[in-house]
Amino acid sequence: MRPIIAARRVARWTAVTNPDPEKRVTQRDVARELGVSIATVSLGLRNSPEISPARCREIQAAAERMGYLPNPAAAELAHHRRRSSTLPIIASMAWINAWQPPDRLSSYRQFDAYWTGAFNAARKLGYQLEEFRLGDDLAADRLDRILSARGIRGIMLPPQRDQPAWGDFPWQNYSVIRFGRSLKEPACHIVSSDHVANAMRAFAEIQCRGYRRIGFLTDEDETMRRGGHHFEAGVLMAQRFSSEDERVPICVITRVPNSGRAERVARWVAGNGIDAVFTDVANAPDIIRRAALRIPEDVAVSATNVADIEIPAGIDQQPLEIGRVGALLLHSLISNHERGIPVIPRQVLVDGSWVDGASLPDRSV
Repeated sequence: MRPIIAARRVARWTAVTNPDPEKRVTQRDVARELGVSIATVSLGLRNSPEISPARCREIQAAAERMGYLPNPAAAELAHHRRRSSTLPIIASMAWINAWQPPDRLSSYRQFDAYWTGAFNAARKLGYQLEEFRLGDDLAADRLDRILSARGIRGIMLPPQRDQPAWGDFPWQNYSVIRFGRSLKEPACHIVSSDHVANAMRAFAEIQCRGYRRIGFLTDEDETMRRGGHHFEAGVLMAQRFSSEDERVPICVITRVPNSGRAERVARWVAGNGIDAVFTDVANAPDIIRRAALRIPEDVAVSATNVADIEIPAGIDQQPLEIGRVGALLLHSLISNHERGIPVIPRQVLVDGSWVDGASLPDRSV
């Protein structure tokens, strides 16, 4: 029988500077090291204006060097005492993986980087991020019992290919965030790449490199339809800022059989005089080559996501930062005792950056 709870690759991401990991470094230890009071250390870690910026930097540098980590359980206890709350103490965050098989989730470099960014940020905040694999061995109701018994009140939901069978899962007992828009439920706060802005940025970068007839090649699979056509929206917005003679129709290959995709792309490129393709299709290079087009000699190519599309030029969606922001947001919800599905969900969008590559050489010079 497989283990019900899988703590995911903990050792891989550990970066502790504390020479004795069995002993937690406290503010008292930092104060003793610097010869200052515990109160001064507390003020310095919070960048309090009551002490100088130089002293704050000295304290923070010493804390990082010694391996000091904040204790969320202690913070929760302090809140408990101040507010006479009966909410449980928190020391872990849960990462819920409902993929079948579960290892498919981490096979996407983008999603694996979400985990890495979230794990490192959670640990810096004093939490342990643990993976729970939802499936035949662990149904939603049993997951709730396990999380409740362990006092875990923070849940991260990475992108999922299929909608999990949540049943009557008591979201009201948990602080929840999700990455991306692939899940329809629960309608909680979202941390995601800013797809619209990234598409507009890509078009501007491609134009700066001397290309004028830029086409968007897309495969609107079910996951994308659930999440929304945000890249497509960004492309259409970018075209509005281009002259009319530079606007190219979008090529959608969703319902085209694999055997006919190369022919569709060949007609689209030739018929519209396309000199650069921007795409979210993972196997776009193979399709373009089967269309008897050379990359980049006949047509330059760039990707919406260089992490998982084998095209060197395009958008780096900054997945590590997305994961980090997810942990920060969840920590904020936990600390403020914001549980359940919000009346007004928030979306935190992270800007991507452009990456140059041989598939889209600079032709402006």
